[in-house]
Amino acid sequence: MTTLMFVVGILVFAVGLLLSIAWHELGHYSTARMFGVRVPQFMVGFGPTLWSRHGRETEVGIKAIPLGGYIRMIGMFPPGDDGQVRQRSTSPFRGMIEDARAAAYEELQPGDEKRMFYTRKPWKRVIVMFAGPAMNLILAVGIFLGVLMGFGINTQTTAVGSVSECVIPQSEGSRDCRPSDDRSPAKLAGLRAGDVIVAFNGQPVEEWGTLQQAIRDTTGPASLTVERDGERVELQADLIPNQVAKTDGDGGYVEGEYVTAGFLGFSPAPGIVRQDFGQAVERMGDMMVDGVQALINIPSEIPGLWNAATGQAEREQDSPMGVVGAARVGGEIFTLDIPASQQVATALFLVAGFNLSLFLFNMLPLLPLDGGHIAGAVWESVRRGLARLFRRPDPGPFDVAKLMPVAYVVAAVFVCFTLLVLVADIVSPVSLTG
Repeated sequence: MTTLMFVVGILVFAVGLLLSIAWHELGHYSTARMFGVRVPQFMVGFGPTLWSRHGRETEVGIKAIPLGGYIRMIGMFPPGDDGQVRQRSTSPFRGMIEDARAAAYEELQPGDEKRMFYTRKPWKRVIVMFAGPAMNLILAVGIFLGVLMGFGINTQTTAVGSVSECVIPQSEGSRDCRPSDDRSPAKLAGLRAGDVIVAFNGQPVEEWGTLQQAIRDTTGPASLTVERDGERVELQADLIPNQVAKTDGDGGYVEGEYVTAGFLGFSPAPGIVRQDFGQAVERMGDMMVDGVQALINIPSEIPGLWNAATGQAEREQDSPMGVVGAARVGGEIFTLDIPASQQVATALFLVAGFNLSLFLFNMLPLLPLDGGHIAGAVWESVRRGLARLFRRPDPGPFDVAKLMPVAYVVAAVFVCFTLLVLVADIVSPVSLTG
């Protein structure tokens, strides 16, 4: 049964991956058609074609390798300086440029002269290229909102999971109570596991973060209102200062750092808590910041990935994952001993995170990514605007094809990084259970 559920999880992720890629390309396709650009192909995946169907103008299909997708637009690059597509030269860099330009014209048909991508105004080209990543962002936001507000997430609550018997500075780690240790204020006050704290010093509390901060800000007498066996009970506690772990402001802890603050002496119980709209938006903002930071940190992750791939070190659990690693995690989600609703919610979170990563990665201003084409269109607009301002001749379309050598370098780096992650995912995969 566990193996079956693991396979189900992989299939669920695979379907989510294909739909996410198709959704991305649909953004490009729909806006290109809206602006009159002819689109001969709409493909999900790379490599050999598994299935395709020819429409009036566009061939739609699925290819064997689900590592991306594309639409083919005619006239992606302007013609050469003489207005013609030149034959390939012996210069390797020049050859890259001419190959890219030739590919942009290879499906040109009579009447297409006014339907080429490069002939559209820069702002229209920006919209076409931005529409793909934007679709991933829309999907990520929709899934995140649906999961956070509909399913809820596993988080610490104001319910009491366990009560400390004595006062132990957290810097000393987990140890047994000694005869010399004072009894904890929570134990002396009569707090019990299973109690739900609903008010602290007369102020209602619903979130663990709020209660945690109120406790840390208090030393001396304090009142607790708890729900116990369906009734409300008032407890009196005498909080004392103690060395506790420093928080990061989001309910988490900063490893190895401690502060002196008010101490009650209990551990909160986890629970599934639905978020309101404001809380969900705030969490999504944190995810966006974390995603940007993860993108920035990719170069620094390469040594760790190399060590994991070559068996020299253990894989860090927060290191980058590829499609294989994510699919494995997707399978593992459906083997966890959690309610089915939380399995679905966690799988949806994985798909949403993938879409957020697609958005952030594609917005990098580098060819062959969408952000590179956007940067080229913006630069063309700026260049033409400056020409008008200084009454100079129109410089014409910016030839993005001249940046193809850079695009090949970026693509080569991306392929090498993808292969490294793939090997690490196979040799030392990331696991939800650590």
